[in-house]
Formats: sequence, C-alpha cells, structure tokens
Amino acid sequence: MSFHRWIGIGLLSSASLSRIYSTMASGKVKLALIDLSGTLHVDDQPTEGAVDALKRLRQHGVRVRFVTNTTKESVHSLHTRLRKIGFELEREEIYGSLAAAAEYIRKNALNPYYLLTDDARTDMPPNDPDRPIDSVVVGLAPERFCYENLNEAFRVLHQKRTDSPPKLVAIHEGRYYKAKDGIALGPGCFVKGLEYSSGVAPVCIGKPNEYFFRSALPEDVAVEECVMIGDDPNDDCLGAMRIGMKGYLVETGKYQPELYSEENRPAVSGIFATFSDVVQHIVGKVQKG
Repeated sequence: MSFHRWIGIGLLSSASLSRIYSTMASGKVKLALIDLSGTLHVDDQPTEGAVDALKRLRQHGVRVRFVTNTTKESVHSLHTRLRKIGFELEREEIYGSLAAAAEYIRKNALNPYYLLTDDARTDMPPNDPDRPIDSVVVGLAPERFCYENLNEAFRVLHQKRTDSPPKLVAIHEGRYYKAKDGIALGPGCFVKGLEYSSGVAPVCIGKPNEYFFRSALPEDVAVEECVMIGDDPNDDCLGAMRIGMKGYLVETGKYQPELYSEENRPAVSGIFATFSDVVQHIVGKVQKG
C-alpha cells in the first residue's frame, strides 16, 4: 500500500471530482498550514515521525504556520510545551483562534463572561468592572463547564438590552478531540446548548471560518499555493478547501477511518496515516516543481 491511505477519486460527484483534480494539480507548495493537536501531537506526545517531518518540510523550502483551535492554554504555554516535546518553532508562527477571538472582542468593544481556562484568559482582553457583562465567550474549558457557570452564561445571553443584543462568541465549535485516554467532548455541545436555551446564534471565530483561514495567509502567498494539514475532516480540511487550498487529513487524531465506508469517506484532497506521510507527499511535489 502506498504511504497515503486514500485519495477520493471515483467516489465523488463530477463537481467534486473537478474540484479535487484542480486542487491536486501539480505546482510548488509554498506554505503549509498545520493543525497541532491530533496532527503534530496528542497531549504531550508527538505523533509518529512528526518532529523530523517538520524539519524536513522546512528544509525543502516550504514555509509553515501552525493554525489551531486550541483554547485550553495560552499561546505562550502552547509554544513552551511544543518546544519541550521536541518541535522547533517560533511563537510568531502560531496563529490560534484565541488570538482571533481577542481581536474580535476588542474590535466590538465587548465585556464578556468567559467560559475559558485561567491560562487561556491571559490571551483575552481583561473585563471592565465599570461596565455590565454583555456577551459570552466559550472555549474548551472542561473545569468550567458546570451547571452554575453555564447557567450564568445563559442569564447573560437571556437579558434584555436596549442598546445592543448580547453576543455568544464560540472560539470554536469542535464536537470532540483526541486525548491520550481517548476522544473527549469539545466545546461545541455547550455552545449549542446555550444557543438552544437563549435563542442567541453563536459567532464562530476559529476553524472552519473562512476569515480565520484567510487571516493566516501571508500577503505574498496565494491560496492555491497552500495546503492545510489536520485531523478534522470539516474544520481543518473542507474548511480550507472551500477557499481554494488543498486539504490533507491525517489519521492520528479525531478522524476515525473505521467509522467510514468507501462510499462516505470525507471528500478531502487526500487521507494519510500520519503527518510524516503528508510531508513525504508534499516534498515529492516540491522536488518535481
């Protein structure tokens, strides 16, 4: 079997086939957007061959940027942890949904009730004690998802305001993620529960938001010159493909190939066993280019 598990030719509609063929056309890859949790690492363990594969990708002239919906820890903590487990990267190379959410909060002058971990809160604008709470911000914060806190968030959203309606800001709406002891609930179900009870539709900040992907791109790189590598078929791969990137899916995280048949596999640009296998594929395209 070849190093990549599957490329969806023959299982898609003609329109999907056309899109996949066009995104997989030969051409040099200039930039790789790389997901972190489930792709490069699971908790504090790198995925197989990931540390060396990242070095190899850089050695072949491919620029990298790490795009993540991670909301359990600040960018500083995340960067420190990744370097500790062997990855060579700069803090400025990490573009996360926490930073995008902080920008949104500042731009809209919000004073939120935060359902975030204490560490993630350090990346957020501080609350103004002289203003009322006018919004709710939700990330992955298992220790905060108790009835008391969720009910407080609901009350913020349910309040009647004459100036502007309250906002529900979902840093991301992930359904689940891969932890070292198995899959675990993401923040999406809590966001949907608050939406259902309050009637307030969420604003989703991170992947698969189109603006999030476009914001991660340098001005001198076109979307056609980029690939997105991740473990989530929708949030990582299909989200990137909607704006013209290639989307490569890995099997080391939340994606569980045994749950899919040949007929309903995700219509991504390619499915690979590991990040290292994706790099092997990309390097081959770079060398041909």
